[in-house]
Amino acid sequence: MIFSEDWTWRVSIQDKPYIVALEEHYIDPEVAAHFTGGDAVRSAIRQRYEDLGELRIREMDAAGIDLVVLSHGAPAVQKMEPALAVRLARVANDRLHDAIAAHPTRFAGFAMLPTPDPEAAADELERSVDMLGFKGAMVHGLTNGLFLDDKRFWPIFERAQALDVPIYLHPSIPHPAVIEAYYKDYATAYPSLLRAGWGFTVETATQAIRLVLSGAFDAYPRLKVILGHLGESIAFSLTRIDEALSRKENVGGSFRKLFCEHFYFTTSGNFSTPALHCAMMEMGADRIMFSVDWPFVQNESGVRWLESAPISHDDRIKIFGANARRLLRL
Repeated sequence: MIFSEDWTWRVSIQDKPYIVALEEHYIDPEVAAHFTGGDAVRSAIRQRYEDLGELRIREMDAAGIDLVVLSHGAPAVQKMEPALAVRLARVANDRLHDAIAAHPTRFAGFAMLPTPDPEAAADELERSVDMLGFKGAMVHGLTNGLFLDDKRFWPIFERAQALDVPIYLHPSIPHPAVIEAYYKDYATAYPSLLRAGWGFTVETATQAIRLVLSGAFDAYPRLKVILGHLGESIAFSLTRIDEALSRKENVGGSFRKLFCEHFYFTTSGNFSTPALHCAMMEMGADRIMFSVDWPFVQNESGVRWLESAPISHDDRIKIFGANARRLLRL
């Protein structure tokens, strides 16, 4: 695929889409050494998780993925003390930059942000974009119990808007009080309930809804936010949310309008055709981007699903890579 200067696209002679996957995780061993309990890395995926070279590229090639945007896995440094988070985020971002530099046509990156120190996180975002060439940042769940809409974190949004890069909201293990109230009866027998089975979805969707309600998008009207897993189920409920909030609360005139103007979705780990159709109908094909969620999900399953999904050729080209190349200026 060849892009013109105005980011329109045309298909090459081979008619093969340029495939970008942008929720593809790695783990930095120094950061991971501080994970405990439910955040510990499963040994079954440790080798693939840590790989930033041959193994990862081999699996990309097997599936036909041209480029991945690398991001550290959850919980990164969101649950650490501020000074430790700042130090680890900086050195981990430097190491990721080195890995990208070794394979610049195959890898790009999202920064790890030390959100326990919001001002330092904003500075690290700027350093990572301006000096390391990263394409935005990923934040995992709550920061030591605080939702990201808390105004202490708004310097990060201000800097993201100024840099014209997105913030990717990724799940992490829910707040302990939520686990106690909602999940404890089943968490031992079904630990995935806290994660992709449901807990991740509820926490991250709540983060997104709170951001709309907080006024952050009035303060930063060019702020862009990415949600994985086809929007954490919000597309399915968007009409009901909008109608409920618009009846009495009058959220800036329209919850739907604010949400659709500021959010983008990826397909990471949610290869459901009905969910894709719902997301496309609510958000439009221009706001949906391909992702796999490697190493937790296999590259080939994601690629083959989107290749065979009953959508138009033009929309498939956009979702596979054109939208990401436009948003991230790849």
